[in-house]
Amino acid sequence: MSEETENTNAAAEDEISEDDWAAAMAEQAVAESTPAAQPAHIFPSFGEGGSKASMMGELDMILDIPVQITVELGRTKITIKNLLQLAHGSVVELDAMAGEPMNVLVNGTLIAQGEVVVVNDKFGIRLTDIITPSERVRKLSR
Repeated sequence: MSEETENTNAAAEDEISEDDWAAAMAEQAVAESTPAAQPAHIFPSFGEGGSKASMMGELDMILDIPVQITVELGRTKITIKNLLQLAHGSVVELDAMAGEPMNVLVNGTLIAQGEVVVVNDKFGIRLTDIITPSERVRKLSR
């Protein structure tokens, strides 16, 4: 593509974006000038307090609710016969591969993945990936 053609395309894009900007500003002015329908106030809005302090006050109610966190190394299915044959030193094969991130579940819902760490002779988990709410919804729809 020649330099002249690139300059022409760039100028055309600038004109389009300026026209779009002007149209959006005009649309906003019309929307602001017409009275909008007021929403029904059935439930209080989180934003009605107008400050972070009021929102934190509302969240304080749930901050002491206990939740169960589970770190899942892997899973497997075995028969009851094989389960009854397990003894000290038995090895149970899991579906997870060595080096794969472990799942972190809160009340049975996957919220993150991470890797094992040892701190002061205790096991822990370093979170490497947090599952977003949209990803959780996507996994539910499968």
